[in-house]
Amino acid sequence: MVKLSDYVIQFLAKLGIKHVFMMIGGSITHLVDSSIDRDDLKMITMHHEQGAAFAAEGYARCTGSIGVAMATSGPGATNLLTGIGSCYFDSIPCLFITGQVNTYEYKFDRPIRQVGFQETDIVQIVKPITKGARFVEKAEDIFRDLNWAVNLALSGRQGPVLLDIPMNIQRALINCDGMSFPSAKDVFFDDDKTSFDKVCPLLCQAKRPVILVGGGLRRSNACDELYNLVKKTGIPVVSSLMGLDAFPHNHPAYSGMIGSYGHRYANLAVANSDFLLILGSRLDTRQTGTKPKTFARAATIVRVDVDTEELNAFNGSHLNIRMDVKEFLKSLNKCLEHKDFKAPQGWMDVLDSYKIKFPAFDPEVKMINSPNKLISRLSDLVQDDAIIALDVGQNQIWAAQSFKMKKGQRILISGGMGSMGFALPAAIGASFANPNKQAVVIVGDGGLQVNIQELQTIVRNNLQIKIIVFNNRSLGMVRQFQEIYFNGRREGTLDGYDCPNFVDVAKAYKIKAFSVSDEDEVDSKLQQFFAISGPSLLEVHISQNSILSPKLLVNDPIENQDPKLSPEELKEIMIIPVLEDEKN
Repeated sequence: MVKLSDYVIQFLAKLGIKHVFMMIGGSITHLVDSSIDRDDLKMITMHHEQGAAFAAEGYARCTGSIGVAMATSGPGATNLLTGIGSCYFDSIPCLFITGQVNTYEYKFDRPIRQVGFQETDIVQIVKPITKGARFVEKAEDIFRDLNWAVNLALSGRQGPVLLDIPMNIQRALINCDGMSFPSAKDVFFDDDKTSFDKVCPLLCQAKRPVILVGGGLRRSNACDELYNLVKKTGIPVVSSLMGLDAFPHNHPAYSGMIGSYGHRYANLAVANSDFLLILGSRLDTRQTGTKPKTFARAATIVRVDVDTEELNAFNGSHLNIRMDVKEFLKSLNKCLEHKDFKAPQGWMDVLDSYKIKFPAFDPEVKMINSPNKLISRLSDLVQDDAIIALDVGQNQIWAAQSFKMKKGQRILISGGMGSMGFALPAAIGASFANPNKQAVVIVGDGGLQVNIQELQTIVRNNLQIKIIVFNNRSLGMVRQFQEIYFNGRREGTLDGYDCPNFVDVAKAYKIKAFSVSDEDEVDSKLQQFFAISGPSLLEVHISQNSILSPKLLVNDPIENQDPKLSPEELKEIMIIPVLEDEKN
């Protein structure tokens, strides 16, 4: 006989989980205690359950396997919600385990609000933002429920699951004879190759092909297959925000990030394409614009995704293929082995002209006045296999536009949830997943304050995390929105908002920190920042009026971001006809 909590921890260790992120609470004490003195699994104490959830997400993203976070009942469980939602929207496999009051203290179907202290029906709360959630009512159910949870999280379109385990179930004794432990080999995909044979002929007929990669390509571990396809064909690649690290940015075929805050040259590439192959991207309105019918309107659109519902959600595709992206690319590369298809040189010349005409930043502007230029310089200094965690806000977009991703680097982004406070704990999870790799956090003054308490987690574990704070003393992304649509009224973003001296805060945590506001010192400070052994923080003071540019406004097609081109210039650079409402 074995204590159930011991079995749960042993199950996770057999799965290959080396770190579980949690904030201690009364109803998970049995589970936490069962991890003590183990060499193969360690509990990482965070300072807020949201931080634990984001750390588990960062861990999962960087291992390619499953992340695990635990929290106590009541407020501990509900504090996980933002991180659970982030995993759900971005298809990250994580197992969330919550403690619950004893079953004899649980209300079940009784029409009362609560029986036990901190009793909360977390299963019903999280169902809309998980692939599945279960309450473990009987000790003997734990074998079935753990295997169910892991297989569900890792199969098909991946995502989070939750198990809620009452305290008396955790301490129960169970018979493990004949019970098997999990294996990653149990993971499966449901492939659909019925439409695949149509792809090669369509591609080989194309004169202006483009490949759009999303987060699904990285989740299916298909970066090498994409690289091989582009090496053979030269087809230009654009990415969504979530697909930024799927393809190296120094490759001549890389043509930028598309979307509302994307590169103008990338949006022009998609707008003028005649064949668009979309790999693992859901095409939300931040990619297509608020009028999806105008998106890639001259192209034959082929979409590949494991999620049938996502495929059906966009009506502009000519061919939908429900298939794992990696398997699709393997098959496509095999199909093209004996074909001599190359992206036409004339098309590549057009895209190169777009890049020259519409760079991400003006190289003549000083770094201290150009966050994009500073990010570009920052990307020169990070290690070739670094993990970069972006927070949410202007800092995220500046980095997405100007950080030059190398082939061995990873970038962690909260996409669908878009949660401020993501980067710091995500970098913590990434550091435990890859302890020998440099982790770099790019964050704004607003985002850092959301989970600033996790600086202590970094210090306690001596994690080699580098934190660069873009401080414009405002919540700049929403402030810019207010200035466009609300006549400059800036309540909550500038009025009523402020921030501390982050250097003083970091030093209070015993993190080496300094700031810069002088152009002549920026480069030397950056180099000093990276030369420090151990965690460090650099606060860069930038203009309070810093903006994101270009930016797509409501009802405009992606090829005409703000600041708008003149009708004459737009007509001149477009290959396909300009929309009528753009001429006026």
